Amino acid sequence: MISVHHYPFFKITTYSRLFTDVEGTLPHLLNVTIKQNMKYSMYWMLFCLIACSQLHAQEHEEFDVTLIMDYSAAEQTIQLYEDQFVNIEAVSELRGNRIAASTTGMIAAKGAGGYLLKSYLDSLKYRQNIQSDIYQLNQAKQNVAAIKDLLEELKRRNFNRKVVATVEQIFPHDVPVSTGIPVYVVALGHENVDAFVRRIAWRGDEPQFVGEDEGELTIVINLAQAVKYSDKLEERFIELLGVVAHEVFHAAFGVYKEGSPVWKRYYKRHTLPFDGLLDLIHNEGIAYYCSMEQQWGDYLPRDWNSRMRDVFITLNNNATELLSRKTSGARINEIIRSANLSGFWESYGSMAGMYIARTIDKQMGRAVLRETISHGPVDFFTKYIELTKNDAGLPELNREIEEEIRKK
Repeated sequence: MISVHHYPFFKITTYSRLFTDVEGTLPHLLNVTIKQNMKYSMYWMLFCLIACSQLHAQEHEEFDVTLIMDYSAAEQTIQLYEDQFVNIEAVSELRGNRIAASTTGMIAAKGAGGYLLKSYLDSLKYRQNIQSDIYQLNQAKQNVAAIKDLLEELKRRNFNRKVVATVEQIFPHDVPVSTGIPVYVVALGHENVDAFVRRIAWRGDEPQFVGEDEGELTIVINLAQAVKYSDKLEERFIELLGVVAHEVFHAAFGVYKEGSPVWKRYYKRHTLPFDGLLDLIHNEGIAYYCSMEQQWGDYLPRDWNSRMRDVFITLNNNATELLSRKTSGARINEIIRSANLSGFWESYGSMAGMYIARTIDKQMGRAVLRETISHGPVDFFTKYIELTKNDAGLPELNREIEEEIRKK
């Protein structure tokens, strides 16, 4: 999953089940968080939860999540930024950096992963010009003091436990969740990405990005982007806590799905790109709605209705294309990518999902919205379709999409 927040939020949560086209060119992705203009509104909800997390620690006995922190990539990259002696090849081959390099290459439409990163690091070390600095190395070098301070703050304040205690308070209790999640802390990467989750199967030290039920859910944190949240260390720490808690939620939700018979049946029976789009909209929509609710409450921007009408027009057009056998693999990939990898309003899948989640919550209640987490995307969309039949003001899904959902 990949996502985006502030208003208009930001978030890069890539979608992992999906999708290789017919040539297998699009990597399986899960949760990459892309940042544009808006503060991660979920941060402040999480900040409030942090305050009470110690009072409720271990209340959720079914939730046993451990973050396995690896700071080595950030530590050694910082040494490079400080002009200390480092082995460039060794730095480029650190697991955190290999994942960050590959993900950056995917977003920037450049390949070569670790090899390209080594070349860029060599250029930085020897003060050579970097024409297309896709890893934002020059800027990170300028910000090295702030990056180093934030790294030390993560270590000093038991960051991993704070994240888990926060997520524990907002996670469903009906399915046991027990997992260890590797977390790689890096200090380089794409300019729009501060944290992301991917499923990875390692072949030696070479990451293979895989789909659902394969590999290991893995989080990467890019401190070089996190220092841009604020000029104050405390605010950087809190916002990064929110970002990572959001990603841990997605990772834990992945484990939840693995333990849920309902979700297992869904993935076994629903394997088409259209099904994957429904899954993305459901998952990202609820996450975005949580963020939106905490920052805005019942407030909506003036252009909310017009924006959402445009979002649903795009959703209807793109989802209908996915139902056509004539749609090319390349176009399918673009439809899925743009659902959650574009700008805030342009990420039509995330925005439509946020609108649907809010509508269900406001008109049917929080318990009904939570039901959709247990029952899956079809339930999520079916409930919304029911609401549109009684409220002419709600943006509708077109007839072809509604009929396809009813078949599921």
